[in-house]
Amino acid sequence: MPPIDSRVPRSTLDARPSTVHASAGALDDRYLARLRWRCRRGMLENDLILARFLDARGATLTEGEVAALDRLLDLADNELWDLLSGRTEPADPSLSPLVRALRAA
Repeated sequence: MPPIDSRVPRSTLDARPSTVHASAGALDDRYLARLRWRCRRGMLENDLILARFLDARGATLTEGEVAALDRLLDLADNELWDLLSGRTEPADPSLSPLVRALRAA
C-alpha cells in the first residue's frame, strides 16, 4: 500500500464506499477485508472478540451494523475494552445491540 500523503485531508481518507451489494445484501469482500484490518487493535482482548465476531457475522452485517462498528472502532482501546467487557455501557443507546452481539461472540 502506498504511503499516506499527510497533505491529503483526513475526510478523503475516511471516505467509505457503499458496503453492501444491492442485489445480494452481502458485505462487499474488499470492504470486509478492510474492516477486518481496522479491527486489529493494540489490545489482544479486543482483537480476539472482534475477530470472532467478524468470523461469525462479518459477511451478513447490515449497513447499520457496519456504521455502528465503525463508531466503536473510533474509540481508544481501553474505552472499547470497557464496553466489550461489560464494565461500561454505550453512551449512545443505538450502539447497544451491536455491543451485546460483540459480547456474545
